[in-house]
Amino acid sequence: MISIRFYRIYDIGREIDLDWLEKSLAQNYFTARTSFLRVKPKSIVLEDPPLLIQMHPILVERHGRQFEFSVVARVYDIGAISFCFVYEDRKADYTDLEEIAFLFAGQEGLADFYVQYLKTLGEIIKPHIKNFAINPAFFEDYTIYVTDRRDDSIDPVPLMIGDKTCISSQMREEIIKNSLSYSVDDLAVLSWDSALLCEPGSPTDILDLIEFANVQVLELRYYDRELTRKMEKMYDDIEHADRMSQFRRSRKYHAIMADLMETYAEVSEIIEKVNNLIKVTEDVYYARLYAMALKVQRSNQWSESVSRKIDVIRENYSMLSDEVRIQHSNFLEWVIIILIALEFGLAIWQSVR
Repeated sequence: MISIRFYRIYDIGREIDLDWLEKSLAQNYFTARTSFLRVKPKSIVLEDPPLLIQMHPILVERHGRQFEFSVVARVYDIGAISFCFVYEDRKADYTDLEEIAFLFAGQEGLADFYVQYLKTLGEIIKPHIKNFAINPAFFEDYTIYVTDRRDDSIDPVPLMIGDKTCISSQMREEIIKNSLSYSVDDLAVLSWDSALLCEPGSPTDILDLIEFANVQVLELRYYDRELTRKMEKMYDDIEHADRMSQFRRSRKYHAIMADLMETYAEVSEIIEKVNNLIKVTEDVYYARLYAMALKVQRSNQWSESVSRKIDVIRENYSMLSDEVRIQHSNFLEWVIIILIALEFGLAIWQSVR
């Protein structure tokens, strides 16, 4: 048995009420909430399980052959939408898996179908979400290859890179070093854009964990980009304010500070939700696998970048606050000086009169 799962994950920049969406879709689609099957209920904690939607299947033609994909969408409350195209053949073996993988290397030939499904689901969600928008060009893609038999004589590297090029030993080691097994009969090999699972049973839980890791990375990438835009706007606004009169500058600083505080609160809250999207506690194997998935996806780098930009925004807020306070103090000092001068002037005028 072989299976190939092509993932593409998008962000809409807004949180979603999954309870409402589930009710809205129930009449036309099969829906369910994600749950883990092979672990104890307390081993994996989901604050708000994503909504699974069974979409209509598609036929894709590649090099004169037709392939039927079932399509599953998942909607996450943090504002992420994941589409998974699943090809499965219970009679095929690893050789067939490799051949089909090369036909669809880099998810070639699937882009238009993703956009089509994104538009379909977007039209359902759009009327009920303020400022709804999706950028089809910004996404996270991932491919998972599954076979029901582990064979150590098979080289997984060509499959993982989608090419039969003879690569160096250093690159080979880099690709296969992120491997993990629970028993002698299974194997999981993870790389930055693909994974190979050799599993006699159904690897449903592992598939979900890898998808969650990709969702987390996409969200970090999205908010890293949004913070970059906010910082550029912040610097432009400060530069513009510095050219204003003192009174107008103070008012502009207040507006900038309000915007920065809103951004800081909003992003801090959503990043906390992203980092706590899923908690793997008691199951050691799943905990290690999820940590490995985040590592190969370079989640730490994106998380650190977001944290640095949040710190910059907080520091600029503090700087502007100090500047406004100094301007206010200077204004009060001038008021006091003027009052004292008026008092002296009044005293002199009375004595002369």
